[in-house]
Amino acid sequence: MEMGGRRVLVCNCESTMPLEEKALGKACRAAGAEGDLALSHQLCRAQLGTFQQAIVGERPVLVACTQEAPLFREVAEEDNPQAAVSFTNIRETAGWSEEAGAATPKIAALLAAAAVEAQPTPMVALASQGVCLVYGRDERAIEAAKQLAGRLEVTLLLKRPGELLLKRPGELLPPRAMDVPIFKGEIVQAKGHLGGFGITVNDYAPVTPSGRASLAFDPPRDGAFSQCDLILDLTGDAPLFPAHEKRDGYLRPDPGDPAAVQRALFEIADMVGEFDKPRYVTYNADICAHGRSRKTGCTRCLDVCPTSAITSAGDTVEIDPLVCAGCGSCASVCPTGAATYQLPAGDSLFERLRSLLGAYRKAGGAAPLLLLHDDTHGAEVIALSARLGRGLPARVLPFPLNEVTQVGIDFLAAAFAYGAEQVVVLADPKKRDELGGLAGQIGLAETVLSGLGYGGGRIQVIEEADPEAVEAQLYTLAPPEQSMPEGNFLPLGGKRSRAFLALRHLHEKAPQPVDLLPLPPGAPFGTVTVDTEGCTLCLACVGACPTGALLDDETRPWLGFREDACVQCGLCRTTCPESVISLEPRLNFTAEAMGAVMLNEAEPFNCIRCGKPFGVRQSIDRIAEQLAGKHHMFQGSDQIERIMMCEDCRVVVQFESSDDPFGAGPRPTPRTTDDYLREREIEEARQKLLAERAAGKNGGGSGTPED
Repeated sequence: MEMGGRRVLVCNCESTMPLEEKALGKACRAAGAEGDLALSHQLCRAQLGTFQQAIVGERPVLVACTQEAPLFREVAEEDNPQAAVSFTNIRETAGWSEEAGAATPKIAALLAAAAVEAQPTPMVALASQGVCLVYGRDERAIEAAKQLAGRLEVTLLLKRPGELLLKRPGELLPPRAMDVPIFKGEIVQAKGHLGGFGITVNDYAPVTPSGRASLAFDPPRDGAFSQCDLILDLTGDAPLFPAHEKRDGYLRPDPGDPAAVQRALFEIADMVGEFDKPRYVTYNADICAHGRSRKTGCTRCLDVCPTSAITSAGDTVEIDPLVCAGCGSCASVCPTGAATYQLPAGDSLFERLRSLLGAYRKAGGAAPLLLLHDDTHGAEVIALSARLGRGLPARVLPFPLNEVTQVGIDFLAAAFAYGAEQVVVLADPKKRDELGGLAGQIGLAETVLSGLGYGGGRIQVIEEADPEAVEAQLYTLAPPEQSMPEGNFLPLGGKRSRAFLALRHLHEKAPQPVDLLPLPPGAPFGTVTVDTEGCTLCLACVGACPTGALLDDETRPWLGFREDACVQCGLCRTTCPESVISLEPRLNFTAEAMGAVMLNEAEPFNCIRCGKPFGVRQSIDRIAEQLAGKHHMFQGSDQIERIMMCEDCRVVVQFESSDDPFGAGPRPTPRTTDDYLREREIEEARQKLLAERAAGKNGGGSGTPED
């Protein structure tokens, strides 16, 4: 049997799954498969040749078993290293259940979803040279540092060892051989990632070699800075990083649990070399709504990031891929899609969702309940329930994600638009503090569903580690009376495009298709209102809008708005100098939301010299009235008239006027040596004449002054 261009191999696991070959084959063909299903009984042992024959060709192979995946990979590596082999689990998710007999449509849907090819996730490189800091308080830290010294380049930092010695004097004896450098100090700041940690230490001092009964240290100092690749924290105090369990290269076992400490030692000893880490999130600064012109708008990603991998960079944000732990909360709450989750990349996740729900309906399934879970906690709970309990109900479709917190309004809306009756999120109770962003997206989705008449309570979050408690809740969830529409649209475009495709489909098929649906504050959809009495049409809001929702017109004073582009970031409201803009969260399902509407317009003012429109008549008249005769630069009528001219005419008239501030006198004539000699001769002649006149006056000459 082939499905999605893949050769599909299905095994009933030695008849522990009640699979009926003809019925399952028929369901798979209804879901899009081609050919007949050949059901295996022991594919991983007696019928291993079936797998070996399948991988000989060039076609990809999908094996419906994950437990024996290592064996199949080993065989493929020997027989055909170029073979493309993937795996999916139908045993714990469907076949091992008390409702396994009714799970045929579900199995067909799981195979169809697994046949969708996932786009590869981009990677980033990490490098560790094995420089390790052991941070502790007592002899347990000393012993750990000694154990690691043979594998890593270790430095030991003891936190306030003097206080410890006062409680237990003589406990920390100096080692006979200083094979590990020992310092004291307290880390007051830590940053970085695997291969690039930086720490700031106060009360820092190296150990002195002359300590006899106890460790002694040199005089301390504050503000010491150091770098390392790895940190083993055995202090038992508060962690150095937020969401510390997600920080690669930082291990913080309970120092009172020897087994946990030993596991951490084994783990950290192998953290040497180069590592590839998924680039979980890609970022497009061009559509980010964080800020404009030093004014802050959207901070959703900064508010929900548990590892502080996101920082503000002025008008945009910066996402450190080496610190990012891949929770996906930023992509979940990002209103524009500037932060996009990449595990898997592209539209793979939505294509798999579409295939799963579509195939389930086509194969005869009813009332699908979509179970979102991660590959660690959720998968383990499902496996334990299948092995030791009742297993999953036949209508529960498990949908694995890297992290459940990556789910946003676009995914939830698409799930219901593709026909899911209910959605259950199986969350790890240890990560309860990280569910804030997801809770907001669920609340938004519930508001939309209730407002359109589908009813509330369709989305549940289960925070349980006990498989029995999880399966009990799943079996008690009854399907809602109002069924959901069965859409089959392609998930094209970015986040907002996908969200609007799903939301408009839900509106089109809604029991109560209201055109305007109010939303709670903070929702990423809505409109803006402008108090036209106070608006001067300065259009500062247009320049601040990061999504192009606010529009202008180069030919006239006009302010427009396109609602489907608005993300309610508030930058327009913050930027407006008159404070006349307000936000209104809502969903507008009318055609008006997809086109430009006018918010304000005014009569243009025509230049009194050339007739060119250049401003708003109301504003120009008010400025002229307020400045005329009241400002020293606008005392005359000609000065007031310049306010009523366009920028070109204003410059021309300014240069033509007599009070040109840039005007200057005639250019001075250059002076030469002849000029200076001529002036000297004239001066000598004048002096001679004066002398002669003076002599004539004293000697009784007949000369007169007129001569």
